[in-house]
Amino acid sequence: MEEKVKEAINAIRPALQNDGGDIEFVRMEGNDVYVKLVGACAGCPMSQLTLSNGVQRYVRETVDKNINIINTTTF
Repeated sequence: MEEKVKEAINAIRPALQNDGGDIEFVRMEGNDVYVKLVGACAGCPMSQLTLSNGVQRYVRETVDKNINIINTTTF
């Protein structure tokens, strides 16, 4: 499942990169996927909406409806 999650994140990356940001896969623990927002996304006040309404929704639709996307600043 981790590979499918990575593929889904890579598929949505161009949308974030178009706005000057990016997303990096950090790790997966159960249904929790830890990512790191970088670039313009890292300091954007709308980043939580991007994660929940964009990234998490897409990953849930393409991989598993129980996936949770969590932004982290630690590795």
